[in-house]
Amino acid sequence: MRPIFKLAILSLFLSPASWSTESPNTSKSIDDLVIYTAKKIITMEPALPEATAVAVADGKIVAVGSLKSLDSWIKRTNSRIDRRFEGKVIMPGFIDPHVHPSLPAVLTQFAFIAPDDWSLPTGEFPGAKTPAAYIKRLKQLASEHTDKTIPFIAWGYHPLWHGTLFRKELTELFPDQPVMLWHRSFHELIANDAALELLGVTETDLVGQPLTNWSKGHFYENGMYALIPKMPFIFDPVRFGKGMQNFIQMVHQGGVTTALDMGTGVFGNPDAEISLIRHTVESSQAPARVILTPIITDFIGRKQTIEQALQQVDKWRSQNSHRVMFDRRFKLMIDGAIYSGLAQFKFPGYIDGHEGVWMVSKEVTQQWAQAFWDAGYQLHAHTNGDGSAEVLIDLLKTLQQNTPTVDHRLSLEHFAYTTEDQNRQLKELGAVVSANPYYHFILSDIYSDQWLGADRGNQMVRLGSLERLGVPFAFHSDSPMAPLEPLSLVSAAVNRITINGNLTGELERVSLDAGLRAITINAAWVMGYEDQIGSIRAGKKADFTILEADPYKVNPKRIKDIKIWGTVFEGTPAPLAIEN
Repeated sequence: MRPIFKLAILSLFLSPASWSTESPNTSKSIDDLVIYTAKKIITMEPALPEATAVAVADGKIVAVGSLKSLDSWIKRTNSRIDRRFEGKVIMPGFIDPHVHPSLPAVLTQFAFIAPDDWSLPTGEFPGAKTPAAYIKRLKQLASEHTDKTIPFIAWGYHPLWHGTLFRKELTELFPDQPVMLWHRSFHELIANDAALELLGVTETDLVGQPLTNWSKGHFYENGMYALIPKMPFIFDPVRFGKGMQNFIQMVHQGGVTTALDMGTGVFGNPDAEISLIRHTVESSQAPARVILTPIITDFIGRKQTIEQALQQVDKWRSQNSHRVMFDRRFKLMIDGAIYSGLAQFKFPGYIDGHEGVWMVSKEVTQQWAQAFWDAGYQLHAHTNGDGSAEVLIDLLKTLQQNTPTVDHRLSLEHFAYTTEDQNRQLKELGAVVSANPYYHFILSDIYSDQWLGADRGNQMVRLGSLERLGVPFAFHSDSPMAPLEPLSLVSAAVNRITINGNLTGELERVSLDAGLRAITINAAWVMGYEDQIGSIRAGKKADFTILEADPYKVNPKRIKDIKIWGTVFEGTPAPLAIEN
């Protein structure tokens, strides 16, 4: 096949419209019309940026404007006007294009003790920023743990704040009680003697298991798979089911109507994970859709071939339901977790001399990326440091050389640190970025001091550079790596105020408009769904987030404090609180 012909065919696969299961020809008479009025409707459409009324039928937007401009629709249809939002602000339904439903489903089963504060459906968990505060809180919560059949587990530990706590230290603190720490990154587990004994883990179990340290009781990145099979209680249907309900509640409270699961199968059992996500979302009639993404490490961990993986994803896609679905996207894993200091940085690297990790070798990554690229999949790549950004840029160059493809929208996921030159290359190569601005908020100060130095630490998540260059970018929570609160992400990017109250990397702040687009229309663009969601325009899905204040008029430092009334999902209102 000639390259030019192949290009034309692949562009059809990558056209966002082709991913919809709906027919593009949907002309029919509209009988019942609901018109929502509001104090202000922020459309995210340049041609009509503001409105006061939006007409909805059959879960889609029929028209936008004012009651006067919608008069022709009102006269010709069986319509009713719903004025419940007249004192509120309507925005397009928020989008989080990188979450992990199964991680909150597991972690919200346990206590949270992190450097930062957390407000969850399971309670309020104030942050602990010092070793003394952490140990005090750890002992308190461990003493309240009554289920002797499982270890006490706390999520959120980080040595830069909480000091060194490995097997020896944990055993000294808890000589008789099984205790485990789940690192703030989720990518590490630490166990004391009693926990290893309770779980039945022996040193023999770790033979041939890289990224584990028996003497430290430390299991990290892919090494966690040596321990997780010994923890079946985290997947108990009742416990896991409640955890998944917590996730759905977090989605709704954040005003999110579309969430992209960026790594289905992280625990090695994708079919069970998919089944539970689908059951929870569909049975609860959750006011949101969840789009699932297969991940390279799942297939490699299960020793699947590329051909088997492609067949498996086709099978999953054939089982799509209304709210939970696969489309044509695939996730690569380049380097390790930024929270764990396992991201790959170019010279001079980390101040203390430690090194990051490669999650999958460059050669294997290239093989899988090429196969899914040729099959018409949009690629997403977990990429944190400038060392891994370099690898991703080289990978994209090779893919384009081998199979030139227009509008590919290969997405760099996380965007913890890049150089200005790399950002220019992303622009030239047609890449997009899904960034986590929370990294700067929580990590910049302490990484500047202990791991990267101020010149790089202050420049984490260089979104201002992307805005100046015109590189499309979205914001994500990577839940639970950041609160599943899009407005908090906007606040972090617009203000660049760290957890300690410092303004750093001022030139990397983004405009408020760019920030709001990063959780609406630009997030839809990064996903390839801009024809369906992300703005309020005739023909799109009637997904709205209802705010109690106008984000364009509040103090930028108060954006994260704007109250959310609830959402409208495909035309149906879903308040956070029961309406009187």
